[in-house]
Amino acid sequence: MIVLRAAMQEALSRRILGIGATVSVAFVGLFWLGFSTAFSRVAADTSDEFATIAASTVMTVLGLYAVQFLAAFLAILLAAGSIAGELESGRALQVLARPVPRWSWLLQRTAAFGGLSVAYVVLMTIGVLTVAGAVGGYGALSPVRAIGLMSLEVLVLVSIGVALSTRLGTVATGVVVVALYGLAWLAGIMEFVGRTIDNASVERIGVAVSLLMPSDALWRGASFHLQSPAFLLAPDTGVGIPFAAVDPPSGRLIAWALLYAAAMLAFAVRSLRRRDL
Repeated sequence: MIVLRAAMQEALSRRILGIGATVSVAFVGLFWLGFSTAFSRVAADTSDEFATIAASTVMTVLGLYAVQFLAAFLAILLAAGSIAGELESGRALQVLARPVPRWSWLLQRTAAFGGLSVAYVVLMTIGVLTVAGAVGGYGALSPVRAIGLMSLEVLVLVSIGVALSTRLGTVATGVVVVALYGLAWLAGIMEFVGRTIDNASVERIGVAVSLLMPSDALWRGASFHLQSPAFLLAPDTGVGIPFAAVDPPSGRLIAWALLYAAAMLAFAVRSLRRRDL
């Protein structure tokens, strides 16, 4: 666990985490300001209870949509240099010269950065949901399941970053993972558009790409559990939020994401074992 503690201390000492914490606190504050202003206006303009529920749902889901972007980029930044940075600087040689197996060193560093990414997801999601609940009495369908799926999303990104970091440099790894993340986002849009216009071909392309990079699919699964039960049960909100799902995530998606992350880590271990240091 020495490597795990050292990796945690290394990550916490980075300037990016300090900047990220400042941005995150500012984001929650801006969300509170925007949510309270918009909610008060909607509540004053209409006596329709469902209108206020719909407004609260849309604002909360979009706020958490931004949170998952912040969490994703934090995970990518942490993972991109997790292995390559240590190898390039020579610090890895100092540790691996001791009786520390390469696989143990890699997995402990992965656990450290993955744990920080998950902690960020948990804290930010709780913060946004607390604001929505305090201001508008908002209650999500299942916050725990949503947090679990968003956490799995960042763990998938960390596993990809670690795997690529065993072969590519820090910058190259970051660029590739961001590109894959963007591709997954585009696939989610294609799936949404295909379903909206009833075009099965476009929808199938989106689904296929989502299997190659399941980050956006996991967010959509989480978004279902972040919506209000009353909003989900309403008959005319099937495509009310472009970046949210109207159906719960399947067990196959979750199993695939877990297998995907495990396969990435297995590749990373094998790649590092064969690499000349």
